[in-house]
Amino acid sequence: MHTLQEIEGVQESALADDDASRLPHESAPAPWATVLDAVLWFHRAAPGAQDRLPARLRSRRALPVTVGALIRYRETPVGPYHEVLASPVVLAGPRGPEAAVPFIAVDSLPSVRGGRENWALPKTLARFDWPIEPRGGFELDADGSGWSVHATVRPRARRLPLAARTRNRQVTPAGTEITFDSAWRGRARLASVELETRGPTLPGWLRSGRHPALVLEGARVKVGPAHPAQPG
Repeated sequence: MHTLQEIEGVQESALADDDASRLPHESAPAPWATVLDAVLWFHRAAPGAQDRLPARLRSRRALPVTVGALIRYRETPVGPYHEVLASPVVLAGPRGPEAAVPFIAVDSLPSVRGGRENWALPKTLARFDWPIEPRGGFELDADGSGWSVHATVRPRARRLPLAARTRNRQVTPAGTEITFDSAWRGRARLASVELETRGPTLPGWLRSGRHPALVLEGARVKVGPAHPAQPG
């Protein structure tokens, strides 16, 4: 088994041996400066959602909110790619809210290695369908081995300025907790998402149904390097 396969995540994030054998030998180090389009949504956490976190994080104080995203990266240090991810609950960290991501998939082997090596994100491979120039309502799809996420997106017309900083807490294969920050800047539109999920764990915590959302277009996001985490 490749060391990077040992990062803990939900079943949908498992990295197959054949895919691990094709990982590039090196990855672009953090920080990563990116330009992206995204659909971000949230909903009340399902009962037991926190049990989908890495074992070290399951007993932490948390807000019962699930956050998900479908992302199209226009520019990154490893080239363009697509991504889907979700955090089952939002942790109440010592310096504010923290996402912990046990489900994340991309369509780029360099991104798989970069995510697992730089930030202990359990990235796996998936296929994506994203319209080139979405107009009005649009549909997005992510399909992996035995799972899928389908989103019907209905954005409003008005664009609002967005500036935010988010923090993630992840667990390395050695059991060490790390955190990293991301700085977001751009414009966003309020939206709704009709979500359909399929897979061994996703339907139980990444809930199908209609959820409030934000649509970002051409946002600039800088993902910082990981640091040893302060106790939660």
